[in-house]
Amino acid sequence: MSFTAPSIHWAGLVPVLIILGTAILGVLVEALIPRRARHLTQTALSVAAILGAIVALVWRWGIVVDGAKPDYVATGLNEDNFGIAAQGVLLIIGLLSILVISDRTELGDSAFAAQAADRPGSAEESESIHAGWVATEVFPLTLFSLAGMMLFPVVSDLISLFVMLELVSLPLYVMAAMARHRRLLSQEAAMKYFVLGAFASAFLLMGSALLYGASGSVLYSELAAAVAGAVPGADWLVLAGVTLVLVGLLFKIAAAPFHAWSPDVYQGAPTPVTGFMAAGVKATAFLALLRFFFTVGGRLSWDLAPVLWTIAIVTMAVGTVVGIVQRDVKRMLAYSAIAHAGYMLIGIIAYNKAAAPAILFYALAYGIATVGAFGIVSLVRESHGGGAGAEATSLDDYRGLARRSPWLAGAMTVFLLSFAGIPLTGGFIAKFRLFVAGVGGEATWLVVIAVASSAATAFFYLRLVVLMYFRDPEGEGVAVVDSQGMAAAAITMAVLATIALGVLPQAVLTTLDRAAMLIP
Repeated sequence: MSFTAPSIHWAGLVPVLIILGTAILGVLVEALIPRRARHLTQTALSVAAILGAIVALVWRWGIVVDGAKPDYVATGLNEDNFGIAAQGVLLIIGLLSILVISDRTELGDSAFAAQAADRPGSAEESESIHAGWVATEVFPLTLFSLAGMMLFPVVSDLISLFVMLELVSLPLYVMAAMARHRRLLSQEAAMKYFVLGAFASAFLLMGSALLYGASGSVLYSELAAAVAGAVPGADWLVLAGVTLVLVGLLFKIAAAPFHAWSPDVYQGAPTPVTGFMAAGVKATAFLALLRFFFTVGGRLSWDLAPVLWTIAIVTMAVGTVVGIVQRDVKRMLAYSAIAHAGYMLIGIIAYNKAAAPAILFYALAYGIATVGAFGIVSLVRESHGGGAGAEATSLDDYRGLARRSPWLAGAMTVFLLSFAGIPLTGGFIAKFRLFVAGVGGEATWLVVIAVASSAATAFFYLRLVVLMYFRDPEGEGVAVVDSQGMAAAAITMAVLATIALGVLPQAVLTTLDRAAMLIP
């Protein structure tokens, strides 16, 4: 029996290989480097890897746009304008996230437990904290997840789609349980994320099985042909398969009614991990959904339209209405993320050339602001006898923040205004482009609902702004800790990027417009 070696275009995998290689190197660092030197080593390696991957991605973009390349890197993996643009968005989110994750405050602590294996409140945990240990294994876990995120939007077969989904998710299941404070809540969040994540994977696998049964293939190109040529009596199988795959991806973007895990996980996970999940997972899942729908599912757009319209409307309604009544900042941002998922679904429903670059830009603008916002949350702490404890996440804890730290209050205001879609921020340009794509895709009424929802969500964003600037602090129960530099750098970069995307977006828009090749 003969064996045919797979054809792999290794140059197209260089950006991902840099991230994966560094993740493996990070595992070796955990095994071989003395504990006291691991944090600095892991931080330097992670930042260098992401910057190196960005350089490699720019190199590949220059080759791809000239057409001097194969349209694949391997069976099931594409190298095209859209894929490279998507990877660029995810690397920017990854860079900001790793800076926040690596941060240590003026107190010398981080957001992560000294040792994840220590029981909360145990003598072992006290000894680990006293020794100044930090759980540095979070760095290779982050890079493994980031590598999965980079591959998720470029896959073009169902097997690779499932594998990359698990590569994205498995490290995050562990990271969600590693919070330094409120350990039991963190572990509960990790368990919920794991169980419901497995539930989502089951939907995706069942849909993949149905599509394979209907087409005899797992490749998107052949699935598209099967969808287009489905005969009466068998089309139900194709429709059911596409629907179940979409449900599996909708779980990851936290679209209603598949959103129940999101507020609890966002609240319980370590705040830097929450930012990474909220920005990175949502972005990569949407971009993977975009490729699958535009390549395969869009041929059933008429059949799927009632379902997708309903999901989009319910998602916006849940995110808006429930978000208004939240009193916890992390839960408020979780429901804000749900509402934004509803807005981004407009681009999927539109199914036109303007949708792909619009979703890419939205993922970029939203992701940058989200990482920055959660970076700020990680620096606002409860105060006990003059010492700083866990994050102070109640809305009332942000009363008078502008007096305690004008810089943090100003940065948070920029991010909140971007979420609300206020002009001169990246969020305004993102929503405008997305809504224009929706109108062009005959989803005008959905855009009208989204505009109304966006106006309503502005209430709870501006409520927080009012608390920060126009309300007096309540007692001395809250302290703002200083960053040793990493989180401060990430927040500063996020603020500048958010303003730049709102004031001078044309260069980015022009670049992303070249990624609109999924629809001929």
